[in-house]
Amino acid sequence: MRLRLALILGGLTAFAPLSIDMYLPGLPALGDDLSAGASSVQLTLTACMAGLAVGQLVAGPLSDKLGRRPPLLAGVAGYTLASALCAIAPTVWALAGLRFVQGATGAAGIVIARAIVRDTHEGTALVRFFSMLMLVTGLAPILAPVIGGQVLELTTWRGIFLVLSGIGALLFAAALYGLRETLPPARRRDDGVRGTMRTMGALLRDRHFVGFALAGALSFGALFTYVAGSPFVLQDLYGASPQAFSAIFAINSIGIVSFGQLNGRLAGRVAPMTMLRIGVTAMAVAGCAVFAVVLIGSLPLIALLVPLWVLVANMGLVFPNTTALALAGHPEAAGSASALLGVLQFVVGALAAPIAGIAGTGTAVPMGAGIAALALLSLLTLRLSVRPAAPR
Repeated sequence: MRLRLALILGGLTAFAPLSIDMYLPGLPALGDDLSAGASSVQLTLTACMAGLAVGQLVAGPLSDKLGRRPPLLAGVAGYTLASALCAIAPTVWALAGLRFVQGATGAAGIVIARAIVRDTHEGTALVRFFSMLMLVTGLAPILAPVIGGQVLELTTWRGIFLVLSGIGALLFAAALYGLRETLPPARRRDDGVRGTMRTMGALLRDRHFVGFALAGALSFGALFTYVAGSPFVLQDLYGASPQAFSAIFAINSIGIVSFGQLNGRLAGRVAPMTMLRIGVTAMAVAGCAVFAVVLIGSLPLIALLVPLWVLVANMGLVFPNTTALALAGHPEAAGSASALLGVLQFVVGALAAPIAGIAGTGTAVPMGAGIAALALLSLLTLRLSVRPAAPR
């Protein structure tokens, strides 16, 4: 039962990396096919991220009011349809609009999966289960670009969206038959839009919640700057093939899985706050190293890949601990709290994506600067807003 729950919820939370990472190897070809520049192509990433943010803001509070299953099933069904429509988009702007819808509907799976974990777990068990989700969710960024690269061997980038539609259909069936309702009617909140706004306001006045949520969002922004910029940097500047890029991306993603599982093993022995500080600090150091390498410009590829791996891997410490610590104090509004976490993450990610390509494909400096700035801001936020009195 526990393994089945982890697999289904992990699959649902993987909507974001699946939707973003699988078509990364095809971004240069997509731009050529639709006659669009790098910044326009990266706007399709931004549109998906914006949809993921807006969708969570809607689906989270709805799940507090209606229960977890109805909005979850509706969202996954919408994701399946939107992904199929992306495959026939005639222009980059049509694709961007459909990507927004794809993100908005897929967001239901992400936000409600986190709320279900909060419904069913407490304390150390909460941290451990989120770490277990990192094993399942972490496989998505490992496998997604590899699958995407192989799909491109057989067809075009459009085929990738058909694969995503098929994944959506499988997850709909899994959720329909494999997930029970975890929020009984007695615990549901039927206080309308004003009540939802009051709940959101209370969460935003909680210094510890905001500190954890913002630190996690800024770290996610650093990660997503890498996600948005690396296809062009590694393929256009360093000459990597789509398949080589997929392999590099997979190796980096293995770091997330490894560090996530390490975090789960240490839960109960090392305070979540301690693990979080280690992860955020390591990301800041790695971000500065990435920026230094791209500024110098003449160093070999390995000099860039090492700090990128450290940066990506430490999200395996940052994600489960920021999520668990932020949600720990708000069991009565897990859907709304989960939504705010997701909104902050994906808004920062959506804003970060165009930065990586703002100067075109001839330089990696914008990507490096964005990664370093966001990682340092995450560390600063954690130090200033979350004091030793924070829940552990």
